[in-house]
Amino acid sequence: MELLPSVLTFSLLLPVALMVIGVLLPFLPKVQQARQWQGFLALSLAALLAAAIGLVLRGNSAAGAATFISPWLAAPMLGGWLAVLVQLLGTLIGAFSSRYLQGEAGQQRYLAALAGVLAAVHLLLLADHWLVLIAAWALVGVALQHLLCFYPDRPFAQLAAFKKRLADRLADALLIAAAALAWWAVGSGSLSALWRHLALDGASAALQFSAVCLVLAVVLRTALLPVHGWLIQVMEAPTPVSALLHAGVVNLGGYVLIRFSPLLEHAPAARWLLVAFGLGTAILAGLVMLTRISIKVRLAWSTVAQMGFMVLECGLGLYTLAALHLIGHSLYKAHTFLSASTAVQNTRIQALHDARTPTPLSLLLAPALAATGVFAVLALFRDAAWPWWWSLLLALAWAPLLWLPQASDQTLRQTLRHYAAGVVMVVGLTALAMLAHAIPLGTVDRPDTATGVIALLGMVCLHGWLVALQLRPAALARSRRWSYAGLYLDESYTRLALWLWPTRWAPASHERHSSRSNGAVRAKA
Repeated sequence: MELLPSVLTFSLLLPVALMVIGVLLPFLPKVQQARQWQGFLALSLAALLAAAIGLVLRGNSAAGAATFISPWLAAPMLGGWLAVLVQLLGTLIGAFSSRYLQGEAGQQRYLAALAGVLAAVHLLLLADHWLVLIAAWALVGVALQHLLCFYPDRPFAQLAAFKKRLADRLADALLIAAAALAWWAVGSGSLSALWRHLALDGASAALQFSAVCLVLAVVLRTALLPVHGWLIQVMEAPTPVSALLHAGVVNLGGYVLIRFSPLLEHAPAARWLLVAFGLGTAILAGLVMLTRISIKVRLAWSTVAQMGFMVLECGLGLYTLAALHLIGHSLYKAHTFLSASTAVQNTRIQALHDARTPTPLSLLLAPALAATGVFAVLALFRDAAWPWWWSLLLALAWAPLLWLPQASDQTLRQTLRHYAAGVVMVVGLTALAMLAHAIPLGTVDRPDTATGVIALLGMVCLHGWLVALQLRPAALARSRRWSYAGLYLDESYTRLALWLWPTRWAPASHERHSSRSNGAVRAKA
């Protein structure tokens, strides 16, 4: 039994060490490119195995307690699940990249940066001290910059990386401010000491401000509106980089919020900020996504909307739902980006078929039928996993499954069959969500009814807009143009970013071309 803690500690630290070796691997002399990729995949599989063993050995951590490695490092249960998830995605993305980048220059730089991102993420998942958390999250951004700028001659890739760099530096400053306030109030930089202080003494004014700074830092790092533009423009990066960013890195903000749930529970202002930013981002990004044609750009806007929902769930105190959302979104986006060519082909095939407008009656009945299905499933369980207002919100989200397309030859039997299929999907999704709450994630929910009702009203407005878009699409043409432009929020942020931090981000080739053109004009003059 004495050997078990040592094995657990070793398995938790091994993924970090293996990925650090992966950073150094591309720079070994006389190692061919193919061997470097094979070495990285071998290290990644070993790290995945170690992360899985660490998750299994956690034992009683399912109750929410963390396994402590040192005064600086700890391993909460959710961190174990995410370590397995991140390393699995890193292995798949590495295997995909080895084929995708064949013949490309700069593969050594790419391979080292990919391993560096994974090492930094593993370190962040183990952080139990403000300094480790800040350093690890900053290292994630530094390593990711090399991936975003893999094609340095693409201006929009450079602009997106610059805007992300500015958002990261502002987030670092806010995290340092949050750490300083919490350290001053608690007398220690340990996160575990912070949880004990909150349990005994509650949150002082300094800790309230610390929570607000933390929330604003997460907003900047999670690409919520209005600083979302860099996430849209990184489509210039290679497809596996997009998969890594959307499926893993951008989700870290959700994990940090769940990790700091004891602090958020004592800071109502911080939670209201999360609800405001999360709800606004989810609604506006959802509207913009509906107007886009490019598959990758639509996926990017979908990620912005999903990040808004995840932050909203944390603000509402539904941390288990936020964790499940994080895991599900990561798996979905990784699959979608790595199979982007298939998604494009399927979209083109769907475009060949005539789109049918749903019947007005089905648009009105769908929310009521979906709500009936959700509450019918909840009635079978002794205790509901979420409050009533979230059940209504889920019903609105799943109502489009019950929209009935108009068809002159539609028989009553076909109509009933369509509704039966929709009800089965609603019931199945609700039951799946209830069963997923049984997974030992180590989270404790503390739902807040006041913010929950506000979120429900916001989703009612979004659903009403979608219904109006189906019934009167021509009448909403002008507003759709504004939605297509993203309400011009990113343009304002771009100007502000270049004003706050002037930079020469244009590629050298463009600058040479511009100087030659200006020289020719002066010669003619």
